[in-house]
Amino acid sequence: MAGSEQVENQREKQNMGNLCEGRVAVVTGAGRGIGREHALLLAENGARVVVNDLGGDAAGAGADLSPAQEVVAEIEAMGGEAVVNGANVADFDAAGQMIHQAIDTFGSCDIVINNAGILRDRMVFSMSESDWDAVVNVHLKGTFAPTHHAAAYWREKVKAGGDAFGRIINTSSPSGIYGNVGQANYGAAKAGIAAFTIITAMELVKYGVTVNCLAPGAYTRMTADLGGFDSMDEEAQEAMSPRWIAVPAVWLCSEAAQNVTGRVFDVRGEQLGVAEQWNLGPSATQPDDPADLTDVMAGLLADARLNSGMHGHPTEGPGRPGPGL
Repeated sequence: MAGSEQVENQREKQNMGNLCEGRVAVVTGAGRGIGREHALLLAENGARVVVNDLGGDAAGAGADLSPAQEVVAEIEAMGGEAVVNGANVADFDAAGQMIHQAIDTFGSCDIVINNAGILRDRMVFSMSESDWDAVVNVHLKGTFAPTHHAAAYWREKVKAGGDAFGRIINTSSPSGIYGNVGQANYGAAKAGIAAFTIITAMELVKYGVTVNCLAPGAYTRMTADLGGFDSMDEEAQEAMSPRWIAVPAVWLCSEAAQNVTGRVFDVRGEQLGVAEQWNLGPSATQPDDPADLTDVMAGLLADARLNSGMHGHPTEGPGRPGPGL
């Protein structure tokens, strides 16, 4: 039996889908947690996958290829195709080599899921420069670098008369789009990723490339010790499985999502929502004397919605602005 027939039969036996049949995907931070689920579900839906993971701990220290190798082994066991990549996504040249590994190995690069990340939570007055730099570097530059190289590849491909198709899925966080105490570095990077998504979607649409973003909530090694996750029982942990995050990601990588771009999706377990961009609220004409601004500002703030909490809805409470603040 031909190799391709064997793979197809194995997929049918394991109820594998075909939303991404024939596509080649690069998934960063794919050795564990959400990235692992992205890689596995893409493979289940017919994609060939470059499984990137430096293999460091949750704070970014160390390196270990074995988590990525285990994911590749799982994909191969289900009849799929995958290769390991151990690049640091914040290394610009290494990110380029990762994209070209997909092209050299599988003949193309169609999908990039930027998922790699670390945590170094501190209150801003306790945060070191290295805490800030490490987190912003991995999340924000580590999203830019693979995106740059993939976008350049797609642009040249289209200019040469090739098919216009590309998918980028970035990873923000409720901490980035709503805010969370103790995560100024992480939240700032994740807010930047949401803005980066919106802008690059505008820039790449003419090349047939869509760029979307997930703001996930899931039980993983990075969230297990955080408030709200640290008290979850097994049933609650399963309800917040990272596999739920992969479901919209894979759909966004499919042909069905060709007209969906520049969006940020809030995903928490089975719940999927659209996180709406900043909108201009109440406005007024300013006086030219700051002393006369008090009443104007009071009126604006009285009419404005409060900032959202981590659940994504306007709220009051510790660390949240109330009326008039």
